[in-house]
Amino acid sequence: MIGPLRDRFTRLIVALVLVPAIALPCTALADSQFDKMRAKIAAFVADKMEKLGGSRIIYKVDSEGLRESVVTDLRDEVYKTLREGRIAFSGLAIRDGGVELRIADAKGREQLARKLAPDAEGLPSHALTVTDGGDGLVRLAPTDAASAARLRDLVNDSIAMIEQRLKDAGIKLASVQPDGTDRIRIFLPGMMEPERITATFARKVKVSFRLIDLSMAPEQAQSATPPAGTEVLLGLKDNKPYLVARDSALEGDDISHAGPGFASGTKEPIASFRFNGRGTRRFAHITAENIGRPFAIVLEDRVISAPVIREPITGGSGQISGNFTLEEASSVAMMLRAGSLPGHLGLIEQQVVQPAAKP
Repeated sequence: MIGPLRDRFTRLIVALVLVPAIALPCTALADSQFDKMRAKIAAFVADKMEKLGGSRIIYKVDSEGLRESVVTDLRDEVYKTLREGRIAFSGLAIRDGGVELRIADAKGREQLARKLAPDAEGLPSHALTVTDGGDGLVRLAPTDAASAARLRDLVNDSIAMIEQRLKDAGIKLASVQPDGTDRIRIFLPGMMEPERITATFARKVKVSFRLIDLSMAPEQAQSATPPAGTEVLLGLKDNKPYLVARDSALEGDDISHAGPGFASGTKEPIASFRFNGRGTRRFAHITAENIGRPFAIVLEDRVISAPVIREPITGGSGQISGNFTLEEASSVAMMLRAGSLPGHLGLIEQQVVQPAAKP
């Protein structure tokens, strides 16, 4: 899966910045054309399935886990807003699919609603209903429309990851389509062993962010005993040794989104990523405590880059750039995102479809 990108990684430069990358175009027209292309592929694959037979696999995304993640991020966002606005509160807790707290001061309640409003408008995933329960009780919860949008995003992200991993595995003839609101249907013409594919998706891609140990030269650690709690990993392309902590500071589960885009200055293709609320807090703490120290971005026990932390990074986002083609940037992003893929997908069905009988 990683092999096709090896020649590019020697020039990787990781820029962890607060300025977001330019997103790929996503207009209604582009979406419509993409949907038409998917429909054509699905029709072609369905015809091949009838003639050749193959495998049908159905996954269900983890909608319950998504709701928990959204509400947890909302709680963290509310807490951050309260602290930054110096708003007195008590009893902040997750309850019945939303967040509840008490703010005795009416002006404090208004201030909280006002500060969250711009985020709600800019981020549909966090669109909120705010309810005044009396006696200072405030309840915030994602709207039904926002929850549905987040579920669609999860399904689409999962489809993109599945397609990328099938492509990386050399499987070119496949149809991956949404099936209802929370399921994904995969057709694989000519493949009579669906368990091969489901086993691939059950294996978690190991994505980790680890601090680099500077107490010993990595070459020395290779020939001697490395310090306790460390190990030597090799660079993806040049096999250069890196002495890294065994424990991960952050893992793939902490990445909430990853995708290709273009750098705002050079317009070169990049892989950008964003942490969830927990990952954002942990990364902000780690970068604040380790300014001037390098850390390694590791995929499948190979170091793809080891940038130096220049300043605390509190925005929860970053980007990997380095003379990518757009296809390669997409592959890197999907590998980062795939670290949490098994947790999002539940296998519902795997079935061998026999070819239609000849007349």
